[in-house]
Amino acid sequence: IQLTALGGGANLSMLLYNARDLTERYNMSDTLKAQHTSHLSKGHVLMSDNGLAMASLVEDELGWHDPISGYTTRQHTDMKYGVTTYQELRNDWLRSGQENFAVELLRNGLGTRDLVPVVNLFSKVICDANGDMHFSSGHCAAGASVTLRTEMDVLLLLSNTPHPLDPAAVYPSVPVEINVRAASPLEADDYCLNFRPENRRAFENTWDYYVLST
Repeated sequence: IQLTALGGGANLSMLLYNARDLTERYNMSDTLKAQHTSHLSKGHVLMSDNGLAMASLVEDELGWHDPISGYTTRQHTDMKYGVTTYQELRNDWLRSGQENFAVELLRNGLGTRDLVPVVNLFSKVICDANGDMHFSSGHCAAGASVTLRTEMDVLLLLSNTPHPLDPAAVYPSVPVEINVRAASPLEADDYCLNFRPENRRAFENTWDYYVLST
């Protein structure tokens, strides 16, 4: 799945669930601690709460994607960009990430209790020595892309809504192009598979899961 920002300052929030068992989903804390990182880039694997490899970042032109800052809420969006309603503005209504995810979860038999921390593709957030978080404006230029490879059958939810720490005073609305194509078979020297020993164990857990479920 190749995702390309068609303008500068894009943000695309992402959630993943096991398509065969929606109670299993992407786990931010396990993903980060297993790979000794606080951001995501090429080679990193998105792991589930059962230790399975769900998806891998196989190509990345940015070098940093934010997994820790979460998504926008209705209250946050109204306070920052002004109150808007669908009844008044229809498709020009300023939606929040939380609302987008809630709608798609409901369509798939889930609810807001199933919301978990998201990956914010195209965005960079750093922490200073005091632990304060800072959004890196200008991190994503037009044309930048990242490519994910799914390692299992997943329910993939995307919300093209502003990053919650984006300081822009006007609601950012940057389109993202999505191209889906078949992935090549996994080879023994695969970069993501061999990026860390923990990654290989997550892949092996996924392979075993499919063997046992057939």
